[in-house]
Amino acid sequence: MAFSYYILLLLFLCTCSCRADRLGEFCNKDTNISGNTHISANIDALLAKLVSGTASSGYIATSYGKDQDKVYGLSQCRGDVSSKDCSNCIQDASKQIRQLCPDQADARIWFDYCFLRYNDKNFIGNIDTSFAIFYFNVENVTDPEEFNKQLGALIDQIRAQAVEPKNQGLGKGETKLSPLVTLYALVQCTRDLPQIDCAQCLAIAVGNFPNFCDNRKGCRALYSSCYVRYELYPFFFPIDSNKRMAETSMVVVHQ
Repeated sequence: MAFSYYILLLLFLCTCSCRADRLGEFCNKDTNISGNTHISANIDALLAKLVSGTASSGYIATSYGKDQDKVYGLSQCRGDVSSKDCSNCIQDASKQIRQLCPDQADARIWFDYCFLRYNDKNFIGNIDTSFAIFYFNVENVTDPEEFNKQLGALIDQIRAQAVEPKNQGLGKGETKLSPLVTLYALVQCTRDLPQIDCAQCLAIAVGNFPNFCDNRKGCRALYSSCYVRYELYPFFFPIDSNKRMAETSMVVVHQ
């Protein structure tokens, strides 16, 4: 699969995982709705449904409007966060996405704790790997061969968890690399995806690790249909309050 990419940010200080940490957004310039008050109003109504619906279960896929003005939306929180943090994150996402993408019918926004998107085309239930954001630690591991072996085994383990229906697209785990070093990893698919598409999305994300995160101490792959992250410090709940900062870079990928 061919990708073109460009580096948007050379150095980014990733501190604690907070709901206010916006990781990126995508505003599809080809879906300009400037002047279409019907779709714009439907997007606002849809966002209200997403905010209220996500708070109860951590996920919702829904629509609003009729005929050519109908819009579709999906929002989902990371499976390990509390309902309060989930609700706060989705509220932030719904406000910021309209500020960042005011004239686009196809818009997406990623936060540390949640993801939200909408479109005037029905995307629900379909895998989407057309756009991605990669964050990677600027430091390399000292023993790449052993590290990649352990990372591969852990990622395979949690990918298997994620495709089990009972886990709702979430897989997470950790493995000891040494008495003092632990590797942590988490994967998650949007809950609208069938198992086979969840597996495919995660495979694509992990398959791009050598292109953007080869031998790095940490990496995040953010797609519209799935999310993959690994670090040498705990980042999912329960989170270690003494977690150190990691210096990272970010890459945006278009298919």
